[in-house]
Amino acid sequence: MLVAKGAAAEWRSFWFLPIAAALGYATSVLHIYSFGPFIEPLQQEFGWSRAQISLGITVQSIGSALFCIPVGLLIDRIGPRKVGLTGVLLMAVTVSLLATATGSITNWLVLWAIIAFGTMFVQATVWSSAVTSRFHVSRGLALAITLSGASLSATIFPLLATWLIGEHGWRTAFVSLSCMWAALVFPILFFFFRAAPKQVQDQNSQQETATEELTGLTLAEGIRSPALYKLLAAGGLFAFTAIGVVVHFIPIIKDRGADPLAAASIASLIGIFSIIGRLSTGVLLDRFPAHIVGACAFLIPILGSALLLVNGNSSVNQAIAAAIFGLTLGSEVDVIAYMAAKY
Repeated sequence: MLVAKGAAAEWRSFWFLPIAAALGYATSVLHIYSFGPFIEPLQQEFGWSRAQISLGITVQSIGSALFCIPVGLLIDRIGPRKVGLTGVLLMAVTVSLLATATGSITNWLVLWAIIAFGTMFVQATVWSSAVTSRFHVSRGLALAITLSGASLSATIFPLLATWLIGEHGWRTAFVSLSCMWAALVFPILFFFFRAAPKQVQDQNSQQETATEELTGLTLAEGIRSPALYKLLAAGGLFAFTAIGVVVHFIPIIKDRGADPLAAASIASLIGIFSIIGRLSTGVLLDRFPAHIVGACAFLIPILGSALLLVNGNSSVNQAIAAAIFGLTLGSEVDVIAYMAAKY
């Protein structure tokens, strides 16, 4: 029999789960937010352009997107715990393999395709499905903490990667960063990342269905809806542009004279302000029309880019630009999810 719990009771019983899930979700962007410091050493080693280097991330992103649905089915079948634990280990191995790059573009893209396989098992649905199985009254806050794992990544990975490259070189840095993170996160997940048993989840679902009238579009209606494709286009275009800026942010400000550690410190502001963006967007969505909030969130990177173009040598401009990019990154997922649920 399902026992209803209030928000305080949920947090007393499962306070550790969103924190563990946040660390797991941070693993899913290990290769994204740590990559900026590696671009210059790779250019020097192989003579590649930045476009050639970042092509690997494009391959990985496309590969991961293609397999979202199969992984969702796998989560339903074996549970998020097994998928997440496997994914953290796979990410450590696959990101470490970048240290074996030979200088061949084909080899480089194959390595990133392998990373795409690893990221399938650490995508957001793995961590959010476990959290939603335990939290009902306080689900919004629990999910916000979980998704803040990406902000944590953006804060610490650039600094850690820069330090490792300076001390040990880029090949050792790929391996060390991956293994250090897995060594930290895997034990925490092993002990604290547990979804509700399937029977309890089924009871919760039955109770919610019995007490709430389900409304909205059918699958066929949703596929025919113009709103679906507008949101898909907005999210896709945003991801390809904003993530590109974030990946190249450290090289951009290093080109303007910043030393590696200073550049990494400024880039870490992206992670800090993405947390602020995530929380403030939730507040704004409750008070203003979602399409206006979304439009503002998606347009403000233009201001950050303008600051870098007009006077990118200024450390103040660099810091403000980093803060702006952080705010928009923190807003994007919330806006898309909110508007998708609304429509």
